Amino acid sequence: MRVGIVRDEIFLEHITDDYHPENPNRLKHIYSMLNGIDKDGIVYTPPRTATHDEIALNHEPSYIDSIAATQGKTQRRLDPDTVTSAKSYEASCVAVGGVLKLIDMLMGSEIDNGFALVRPPGHHAEKARAMGFCIFNNVAVGARYLEKKYNLHRMLIVDFDLHHGNGTQHSFYRDPEMLYFSIHQYPYYPGTGWYEEVGEGDGKGYTVNVPFSYGMGDDDYVHAFREVLIPISDAYKPEFVLVSAGFDNYYNDPLGGMVVTEGGFAVMTKVLLDIAEKHCNGKALFTLEGGYDLHGLTSSVKAVIMEMKGTPIYTPDKQTNPSNEAMQIVNRVKKVLNPYWGGF
Repeated sequence: MRVGIVRDEIFLEHITDDYHPENPNRLKHIYSMLNGIDKDGIVYTPPRTATHDEIALNHEPSYIDSIAATQGKTQRRLDPDTVTSAKSYEASCVAVGGVLKLIDMLMGSEIDNGFALVRPPGHHAEKARAMGFCIFNNVAVGARYLEKKYNLHRMLIVDFDLHHGNGTQHSFYRDPEMLYFSIHQYPYYPGTGWYEEVGEGDGKGYTVNVPFSYGMGDDDYVHAFREVLIPISDAYKPEFVLVSAGFDNYYNDPLGGMVVTEGGFAVMTKVLLDIAEKHCNGKALFTLEGGYDLHGLTSSVKAVIMEMKGTPIYTPDKQTNPSNEAMQIVNRVKKVLNPYWGGF
């Protein structure tokens, strides 16, 4: 498999507060790990800078201008958790551009799948508001780009970050051309993502939330993927799979309360790649979101990349043993979605 990977030093120039969990060390550790991976099957590609018109596929022009106005400024606080530095605007535009570059490479069959190792992350960013460490919603812009440039009409967006992707959900809440699936810790920041949030208008049924409680692990996540994500994907038949890949549900993450391991991330990746292979010739693009335990983040990203390369380093157990609580939550999700999808 040819795995396209975007990495760039500009992402290290987005400087946050001292001791801020979303800091340049996250990517420094990941980039250092990449140097030890066999380059066979890896296609490193430089990102490009997304234009304002491209970013405006998901964001208000006035909001984009307000972020551009931070360029060269030492620090601007956008919300209690989100700050910019002199080069944060540039890094944010290149983060979006890195996703778009990999999309073009996937659509042109230059690579088989891709991973945009970028920052700042994106899934909390609303159309006209930064929040939760996020400035531009990289995945949401990517989905709209696929729609506009390539005339695709069925995009599956899967978000396995610890936190619910409120910005992504709100971008597509009334849109039947985007199927948004999020599995996250609830109740927790940002407070959205209850299983009864299924979309509005024509978009009803196209938002799927699995609000897991504290302490869920590998078997619980895999159970939700198999019981909810796979059957809905089979009915939806996506033309492209976009993944908000957050690793703050790792068992040792300082911001999290889940107990997912590297092996769990590998299995989830395999499920996502299988969905892409079945429905859209393998077109799957992962984009980095959260993950704040540096060892866990690095080892989990490695597990995902090795799975994408077709050289897995974890062998999943054939039997899974999800908790009773996870099974109850999944059953509630299936019940509320049954009117839209059936067949559960």
